[in-house]
Amino acid sequence: MTEQDRILHHLMHEYDRPIRDPMWKHVYLSEPLVNLLGRPEMLKLTRIRQLGPSYLVYPGATHTRLNHSVGVFHLAKRMIRKVVSEPGCPPLTLTGVRSFLTAALLHDLGHFPYTHSLKELPLTEHEQLAATMITETDLAEQIRTDIGADPEMVASIIDEDREIADRNEVCLYRSILSGALDPDKLDYLNRDAHFCGVPYGLQDVDFVVDQLVPLPDYRLALRPDGIQAVETILFSKYLMYRAVYWHKTVRIATAMIKKALYLSLRDGFVAPGDLYDLDDESFVRVMRDSGSPSARLIQDVWMRRFHKVVDEYRFDPAEASLVALTELEKRTEVEAAIASELRSSSSVPVSESDIVIDIPERISFEVDMPIADGDSIRSFPDAGSVFTADVVREFTASLRRVRVMCRPVPGLDPHAVSAVFRKLV
Repeated sequence: MTEQDRILHHLMHEYDRPIRDPMWKHVYLSEPLVNLLGRPEMLKLTRIRQLGPSYLVYPGATHTRLNHSVGVFHLAKRMIRKVVSEPGCPPLTLTGVRSFLTAALLHDLGHFPYTHSLKELPLTEHEQLAATMITETDLAEQIRTDIGADPEMVASIIDEDREIADRNEVCLYRSILSGALDPDKLDYLNRDAHFCGVPYGLQDVDFVVDQLVPLPDYRLALRPDGIQAVETILFSKYLMYRAVYWHKTVRIATAMIKKALYLSLRDGFVAPGDLYDLDDESFVRVMRDSGSPSARLIQDVWMRRFHKVVDEYRFDPAEASLVALTELEKRTEVEAAIASELRSSSSVPVSESDIVIDIPERISFEVDMPIADGDSIRSFPDAGSVFTADVVREFTASLRRVRVMCRPVPGLDPHAVSAVFRKLV
């Protein structure tokens, strides 16, 4: 039996433990992978909402990181089976495939609560945290002995900054798990749309998987018909950002949480290490008990007491003053300056946490997945897609809105807040 035959036999016969999933129905895991789900690190993911504060707008959006992790594993297994079945598949190992599927299940292991609210903060990336947990705890021995996978390979598939000896095989697994048509994106777009009750994220997964082609140099490519699948994903991603991920109220809640944590970290009320083992409720509790004055912002979000938007307009990357505000430290300085000027001009007790400016990070709609047409390999932008560089830039630009918001403080004129912001910026 060849190694390819051993891999296919493994994929077809060694995953026989069904888990019922609302998105993909029956998901089949192996007994050792089911045992992983019972570990405290994985159980923590059952208490972290996939979409953070989005449930405040979409009450159904209470699905968890563990829901998503199981879905990513399911799609990753379908995709690797398709890749291994292709005649042009480069040499892979059974240990490598086991490591890839373990990485798919554990890829969110290092997530802490409200992750999308915590971007820009001086915190360790969740991929790095996951890799450390996989290689430096007793989880490594469980992966090695029970699953037959390589913990170092698992960690390197998740954390692309890690180096590993057998880079070729790992590169293929990374391109599957973190590419334009990755199982992560396919699951979260479908799952988030399902639980939010919106139609925008739904994808034809069967068609997507059928279009995958492995290249001899350990890259993942698409057949020409797959261009349509990528375009559907990109447009769905745009609509989900517009309607869900960057919904106005979600952005307000996100900015308030970020501001509270930034000030608490800056002033020493909490340390980064205090956050990494928390779930949603324990995060709120730790912040509430930290003694930080800014922690009130998180309690306000928890109780749906949102800051009010007093100024809003499209982000212009040509305006240097706005570009400067994409740096969280500079943004915080301007917020403090606004509060200070309002205190002096109106005698209203405006605190540093009462003023919040939100500028969403730049998101990417660029695709570097090759298109395999017979013996010809073309880049995605050259393959006839409607997603040209100009279209991609416009998609990104149309989503980014600068918002200035303040707590409804008695005696504080919202127009005065906007006027001071415009003067300073």
